[in-house]
Amino acid sequence: MISTERLRNLISQPRETSGLEFKEAKTSYDREKLFKYVVAIANERGGFIVFGVSDVPPRTIVGTSVFPNLEQITSQIRQNTGLNVEVSQMRLDDKRVLALRIPSRPAGTCYQYRGAYWMRSGEELVAMTEDRLRSIFSEGRLEWGMQPLVSGVSAAEVFELLDVGSFLSIWGHPEGGSDDEKIGRLVDARLIEGNGSAYILTNMAGLLLSNDLSIFPPLERKAPRLIIYNGNDKLDTRKDIVGRRGYAVGFSGLVRSAMDSMPQNEVLENALRTTAPLFPERPLRELVANALIHQDLEVSGTSPIIEIYQNRIEISNPGLPVVPVERFIDGHRSRNERLTWVMRQLKICEERSSGIDRVVSAAEMYQLPAPEFIAEFESTKAIVHGHRSFEAMTQDDKTRACYQHAVLKYVMREPMTNDTLRERFGSGPDTSAVSRIIKATVDSGMIIPDPAVGKSRKFARYLPYFAQEGS
Repeated sequence: MISTERLRNLISQPRETSGLEFKEAKTSYDREKLFKYVVAIANERGGFIVFGVSDVPPRTIVGTSVFPNLEQITSQIRQNTGLNVEVSQMRLDDKRVLALRIPSRPAGTCYQYRGAYWMRSGEELVAMTEDRLRSIFSEGRLEWGMQPLVSGVSAAEVFELLDVGSFLSIWGHPEGGSDDEKIGRLVDARLIEGNGSAYILTNMAGLLLSNDLSIFPPLERKAPRLIIYNGNDKLDTRKDIVGRRGYAVGFSGLVRSAMDSMPQNEVLENALRTTAPLFPERPLRELVANALIHQDLEVSGTSPIIEIYQNRIEISNPGLPVVPVERFIDGHRSRNERLTWVMRQLKICEERSSGIDRVVSAAEMYQLPAPEFIAEFESTKAIVHGHRSFEAMTQDDKTRACYQHAVLKYVMREPMTNDTLRERFGSGPDTSAVSRIIKATVDSGMIIPDPAVGKSRKFARYLPYFAQEGS
């Protein structure tokens, strides 16, 4: 039984949460919708539905006459959802209020109703996304990287299957030592398990250190792919290379191959025109590392892909991003914590989100169009463009550059102004052209005027939209 004190405490909450839903429902409420809400809240780890209370703060108790037969509605919920829900009614301010306490789903399971796994999205009930379902079903299981790849491996086979020497060199351990000491390093890094004559290689060991990914069927389709085109479309392929070595031991070679195949462009640097690769090597390394690290490793049949055209580079990885694409510069969240940690120890990726900062900063330094970050069907794509004059940039290019410049300045605790944005574009635009770009970006909602300087046009400066939200 839910106590009156507990119910009043729920009503006083400042907002609805994943485990708290209010419905006025003064005289009626659709049972089908009720069953969906019960399932959705159970899938969100349980909580309460309260009828007879307004859902907009400050909440008022309006009373309800729905579901007068508590035994009957409890039975109907159980029959339709399989859940044992506690239903309580009481009088508050002399009005009937009905409260349902909904249990949590067990870890690794998810409830459905009429063929759909329900969840809440704002004020709506929606079917769960594939990523969310996969995340739930993987609860309680070992992270993909820690799952066994092959068992019963001898010490000699460890050295045959994995590039242990390169691992120790990258890891920073001195050369030499016995084979047992070298294998001990792999055990300490939790890449292999065992102690003696038989070892278990984890998915992580194979993915990072394998001499040949194609030896392991679960890893073969995760090998990175480098495709070079002769033009700006996919019609004429010059090279199509599938990486064989593990991510860590093959990373430098992968980036080197990409740089060796990259078109040369004329760029403006320090007011001088010079010939340079389509995109600099260091930020390219960050994008490639991001694609490897932040892919959804549970997705099968696809892999990270680097595509080099004559005018741009597209780098994609399996899985939708776990951070909104517009927050790539300032936001950070790893999908694969263990993989990220190991790659960081091997000095292949940077701390936090500094890699994307470096990519955007490079585009600004070389006055290139702003990079694009796109969430597509079950994949994430980064696009970096070769040099284009200011006049040749599209309006989308310019507003995207304005937003990214504002975010870069924000993370550096510096303001964006007309002057800083004009400098970002180089000698192309005049002050009025930059003002039009800023206005268009403000109108799009991506940046806002800094309220600290009021409405002064002379001293105007700008912030990314999320600065106002405090997030």
